[in-house]
Amino acid sequence: MSRSPIDAPAGGVVVVRHGATEWSESGRHTGNTDLPLLPIGRERAQRLSSILDPGAFSTVLCSPLRRARETCELAGFGERASIVEDLREWDYGDYEGLTSAEIGARDPGWNLWRDGCPGGESPGDVAARADRVLSLAANGAGQAAIAFAHGHILRVLAARWIELSAAGGGRLALSPAALGVLGHEREARVVQRWNLDAG
Repeated sequence: MSRSPIDAPAGGVVVVRHGATEWSESGRHTGNTDLPLLPIGRERAQRLSSILDPGAFSTVLCSPLRRARETCELAGFGERASIVEDLREWDYGDYEGLTSAEIGARDPGWNLWRDGCPGGESPGDVAARADRVLSLAANGAGQAAIAFAHGHILRVLAARWIELSAAGGGRLALSPAALGVLGHEREARVVQRWNLDAG
């Protein structure tokens, strides 16, 4: 956790998960259900403005869903944001609104990162969306991009950044209103910082 300013990674991407919602607090899978932020979610999203400088980013991308847009606005990036459909959360299909325990009772052994969701998206579907977002974030000028979205899509995006399959995102927990810094070490893409918040 950190209160120090976040450096914009040259040619990289800062990813920001939306603040807390009723369903994120209760562990429900929240894909396309368009929930607002809770008051604590709004407060923590607003704190992000103390560690993120809007002028440091050449590209601002945001999911169309309300919780991500509110977080983007509260962090000080709303006026510059481009809405990107590919930044929507994983489509959980038949498992929308259920907790992992409830899904496990229906489908023992189920694993999102391996199995995807019936009536929703597969890991490959989400990886393809993440790859398109990374292409949008690249700008050839070596400047930084920032993306406001959701826990699972951003975890997949980070995995794809470091050339892992979507399943790699299963190893990258990302809390509400937390962020990650995807940058470079020499020529290699790396996860420089992860699961940071504004304190």
